[in-house]
Amino acid sequence: MANNGVMKHLERFKKMMNLAVKLEWIPKNPFQQFPLKFDKFDRLYLTERELELIEHTVFKQNRLEQVKDCFLFSCYTGLSYVDVKELTVHKITKGIDHQNWIFTKREKTNELVKIPILPKAWDILEKYKVKKNIQGVLPLSSNQKTNSYLKEIAKDCGIQKNITFHVARHTFATTVMLSNGVP
Repeated sequence: MANNGVMKHLERFKKMMNLAVKLEWIPKNPFQQFPLKFDKFDRLYLTERELELIEHTVFKQNRLEQVKDCFLFSCYTGLSYVDVKELTVHKITKGIDHQNWIFTKREKTNELVKIPILPKAWDILEKYKVKKNIQGVLPLSSNQKTNSYLKEIAKDCGIQKNITFHVARHTFATTVMLSNGVP
C-alpha cells in the first residue's frame, strides 16, 4: 500500500477512536497527536491534443480499438470503469430537452447521476449498438486488461503518460469540461 492509502486508513481509524472517546469507551484517543502526512501529486489527464491523437488513431487489433472507444466514451461522459461496464440501454433515455442522457447510480457512492451524452460519446454508443453479444452497452475487458491495453494505446500514439482508465475521468473534468467553461 502506498503512503496515501495508509494515511486514508489511519484517518478513518482516528475517526473511530474519536467516536470511542465520545461514547466514553476509552478516556482519550491515543492517536490524537499522530500527524497524517499525505503526499501531494498532480492528477494525470490528457490534453486536448493527446485526446485528439487517441481519437484519430485507428487500431488494426480489435481489442485495442474497443478499449480506445470505451476510454474515449469515459472521457466524454466522466463515467468510471465500473459505471461504463455496468451501463445498459435501460440507463440511456431522452431528457426533457429531447437530448440523450444517461440516468444511472454510481456504483461507488450509489448516488444518482444524470449525464448528457455528448455527440462523440453518442457516436461510440452507435458504433456498438449492433453488437448484441455483449452484456453491457460497450465491450469492456477486465480493469487490469483494459489498463494494460491503454498503455499500448498510449505508446502507439506517442503519449508519454501512464494512462489508466481513471485518467478518463480527470480528462473529462479538465479537458472536456473546465476547458470549455463548464464548472
